[in-house]
Amino acid sequence: MVSAAEMAHLRRCVELAAEALAAGDAPFGSVLVAGDGTVLAEDRNRVNSSGDPTRHPELELARWAAANMTSEERAAATVFTSGEHCPMCAAAHAWVGLGRIVYVTSSQQLAEWRAEWGDPASPVRPIPINDIAPNVMVEGPVPQLVQQVRDLHLQARGRAHGTGNRA
Repeated sequence: MVSAAEMAHLRRCVELAAEALAAGDAPFGSVLVAGDGTVLAEDRNRVNSSGDPTRHPELELARWAAANMTSEERAAATVFTSGEHCPMCAAAHAWVGLGRIVYVTSSQQLAEWRAEWGDPASPVRPIPINDIAPNVMVEGPVPQLVQQVRDLHLQARGRAHGTGNRA
């Protein structure tokens, strides 16, 4: 069950996803929170703006954690994110030894939306986090925010196709 404080972190992830969209990137955002509830780091998708297809916020937070936290601190931390980790990010999370993951929307939901909209499938299969990192505690989707994230992805699709809201 996601607490009120955790919902605030997830709302920040949605804000970061909107910032990514405004910068021309796919709408993904993530927040790394220490075991005591302190926000340690946050990031947004930077794939298009950097030209590097690995610049996912979850991967950036795993790198940050590896450089700045002890193994005990990493294990006690939680990564909140607007979308479930892709296989690359799930593997990084596990290798670095981060703790729990809480996500708003699942990779399967995103794949279904893309299919519904007639978009091509992702180049990476939508594999659940625990199929990649079986020992990581995972919670999601969080239904209260799913529609907001879906709307951001729909806006991103509109931009890619030259239609839709240019907010």
